[in-house]
Amino acid sequence: MPKPTTCPFPGSPLWLASVALMVQSVISTSSTYRRPAPGGGGKRTGLMERTLILLDVNTRSPVQVLNDNFLSLQLDPSIIKDGWLDFLSSKRLVTLARGLSPAYLRFGGKRTDFLQFHNRKNHAKFRGPGPDHYLKNYEDDIVRSDIALDKQRGCKLVNHPDMMLELQREKAAQMQLVLLKEQLSNLYSNITLTEPNGYRSMVGQTVNSTQLAKDYTLLRTLLQSVRYYSRAHLYGPNSGLPRKNAILLLDGFMKNAGSVVDAVTWQHYYMDSRVTKVEDFMKTRLLDTLTEQITKVLKVVNSHAPGKKVWLGGVGPAWAGGTNNLSDTYAAGFLWLNTLGMAAMQGIDVVLRHSFFDYGYTHLVDQHFNPLPDYWFSLVFKRLVGPRVLAVRVAGLQRKPRPGRVIRDKLRIYAHCTSFHNHNYVRGSITIYIINLHRSRKKIKLAGTLRNKTVHQYLLQPYGTDGLHARSVQLNGEKLLMVDNETFPELKPQTLRSGRTIAMPPMTIGFYVIKNINAYACRR
Repeated sequence: MPKPTTCPFPGSPLWLASVALMVQSVISTSSTYRRPAPGGGGKRTGLMERTLILLDVNTRSPVQVLNDNFLSLQLDPSIIKDGWLDFLSSKRLVTLARGLSPAYLRFGGKRTDFLQFHNRKNHAKFRGPGPDHYLKNYEDDIVRSDIALDKQRGCKLVNHPDMMLELQREKAAQMQLVLLKEQLSNLYSNITLTEPNGYRSMVGQTVNSTQLAKDYTLLRTLLQSVRYYSRAHLYGPNSGLPRKNAILLLDGFMKNAGSVVDAVTWQHYYMDSRVTKVEDFMKTRLLDTLTEQITKVLKVVNSHAPGKKVWLGGVGPAWAGGTNNLSDTYAAGFLWLNTLGMAAMQGIDVVLRHSFFDYGYTHLVDQHFNPLPDYWFSLVFKRLVGPRVLAVRVAGLQRKPRPGRVIRDKLRIYAHCTSFHNHNYVRGSITIYIINLHRSRKKIKLAGTLRNKTVHQYLLQPYGTDGLHARSVQLNGEKLLMVDNETFPELKPQTLRSGRTIAMPPMTIGFYVIKNINAYACRR
């Protein structure tokens, strides 16, 4: 008699074991999955969109504490035209400058290499040709600019020249400035420099690190001999991109005059004006060059003067004036916000943006006094982001590293304590800003200490049909426009209920304030 076949019934140990084997087989198959079959692009995109990223922040202590004027501004000498400064001719422009306070306002750029100072009365202004006409007789205009911004509690003036005179003036309209410049003109033949490592290419001469250090030491002595400037701050040497020659100059300077300057300054520009594609502003390899350059500079500075403050004394998306319809559009904001995030994480004390107004296509405000996308990013940053930097913990973002391969994330996440100047949020709140360079939506779930907290969203997207080429920005769906020459638009957040997942649209920038979290690092 044939034996009956044994068929495991539901609930038997043999049946459960077989189900477990089947599940293990499915999981093993999915874990080895690498690329969808041809024509399956839609499925892959859907999978990427469903990827959930867990985000937490260390709220116990900050990793860096920056200058209150971390985001600061630079003006190019091109704003001086026909013997007067355009800066005060527009109430709107002064309002826009005041909107980014507190900040330093630095007057500098390569054109200052050829500026000369002449102490003449300003009864009949000279309008002669040549590069040295910029500063002739115009000291009273510069002083008036400082007075106006100081009275409106706007930007503190960091008075250029770069190499020979770089002062933080705490008050304006002091005639001792004229006397001091007369003394300096006798010592330095009226020449001012920026990027001393590049002096050979500009004028066919060089300034070595030893001489540069002597100049700064002498300048410090001279400043201390004038009562009003005895407590003035001195910054330098404002070297260029830290390549071989610039690093050698910086090393020699720090060895001989590291204790003379209050902060070490250098410059960084990502690309030249020949860039023709918007995609270039989104390359992670390009974004990461800043980290590499900061590491080089900090290594030199800390080897001679550990703990010395470092300023990024001139930064922009592109040198040589940038590119029209590229470096002045929404796309350039990815570089700018990433610059602020990376610099903050690595302890750069101040970042000076070149230029605030009227120079090429890398400025924040155009020639018609209209804010460009980078201005709106800067304004939201100033309103929400404080100087205390927090460490971010992320799960589900990093791919598995491979030997010899550098992982460059297209989702950049930074966290700070919320600005104490923003009275809409109590101390203890946290601001997170996120850059999504992916072409797909990313979902972010707040975890750990951030779980089940109310979130205010400030999502900044390009406005109009130009996409990343847009020169206008919308905040949570509303276009940002000045109400009038003296009134900013209201920056209205969108409230996300507790526990809701943050959905970052592709190629966008967002700020998120975690309310009432009472973070210990942000209470003090």
